[in-house]
Amino acid sequence: MEPFGQKSLEKVVSQRALQMGSSFPCQICVVGFLCGVCLTSLFLAALTSIGTFEFSGISFSAISLGNSLPRNSSHETITWSASLSETVDGESELLQRLGLSRSSVPNAPHLENCKLNAKINHRLDKREGNETFPPWTTWKGLLDVHPASTANEQLRHFRHQAISEGAYPPWITGSDEDNYPLTRKVQRDIWIHQHPLNCRDPNVRFLAADWERLPGFGIGAQLAGMCGLLAIAIKEKRVLVTNYYNRADHDGCKGSARSSWSCYFLPETSQECRDRAFELISNEEALGNGTITTKDNYNSKEIWAGRTPRIWGDPWSYLQPTTEINGSLLTFHRKMDRRWWRAQAIRYLMRFQTEYTCGLMNVARNAAFGREVAKMVLESLGDEWRKVFK
Repeated sequence: MEPFGQKSLEKVVSQRALQMGSSFPCQICVVGFLCGVCLTSLFLAALTSIGTFEFSGISFSAISLGNSLPRNSSHETITWSASLSETVDGESELLQRLGLSRSSVPNAPHLENCKLNAKINHRLDKREGNETFPPWTTWKGLLDVHPASTANEQLRHFRHQAISEGAYPPWITGSDEDNYPLTRKVQRDIWIHQHPLNCRDPNVRFLAADWERLPGFGIGAQLAGMCGLLAIAIKEKRVLVTNYYNRADHDGCKGSARSSWSCYFLPETSQECRDRAFELISNEEALGNGTITTKDNYNSKEIWAGRTPRIWGDPWSYLQPTTEINGSLLTFHRKMDRRWWRAQAIRYLMRFQTEYTCGLMNVARNAAFGREVAKMVLESLGDEWRKVFK
């Protein structure tokens, strides 16, 4: 999704010299002036070491506030701390003490606005009324949150027509040549398959399964196993519903997201279908007549080496060869279909990040190159950065 920046730097801090009345004796004026210098130095030293500005879930630490140092000095560099996951609704206590606002803090171009992104992602993963697709047309992002076309009947008609015809999923970027063959169509079809209009329709069947959790199974093996189960669900015309996920069984995943894939990415199906599947899984009749199946209904070969869905033909035949043996590229081999399908299944399962995952990625980016970005931000500000300290 498109990244969203915070407000640009306009003003960081202003300092006012101590005013003393002319009626004070000269000696008291001198002593007061020296005390003011000392207190100011101590204040700046403390701010340098522990000062933190927080806003919109992003925390900034000031490394130095001196404007007499060389412009490329490391002491003039700001870094963004790793405290990126906590949202601050009001002005931070430190900002209030300094008389500053959030707009006074430099923009962090390498960090995403996770709360806004999560809101948009949820909107793009849900139908509007009885529409066949979510609003996957050009009305997306902030323009979709606040559409200007709602007052115009003709524009509303065009928008409805575009949605009904089914624009392609927004989580696929780049041209068709940049992606595996038929990626856009496959992603759209998987979404439709996993999001029936009425989850309580008697004709809707389910496959409910926990993620693999055997000792030694990494996340790659877990994803490979779930790709196999999604293939089975599509071939048997079932909605896949995932359940327990051990890597989300920790305090960072809150509420219903704990022990669930939905802690990191949006669920594989709608909440209505998840609720219906969990109702049926405790119903012996539903288990007996095949309305719902579980992982126990399939053997290991079907899950791990089962046949790839053929409803899209054999698009893997058009893959650019990447497998090399003895200096020669293989244009075709037995695993091409499995490689193509796993790429499609994983892309669907990871189509939209949650706010929690976005925060984790912000922390990782900031740790990897936050200081370098901070230097570039200061250099781009030029003299404006120095003016605030005069």
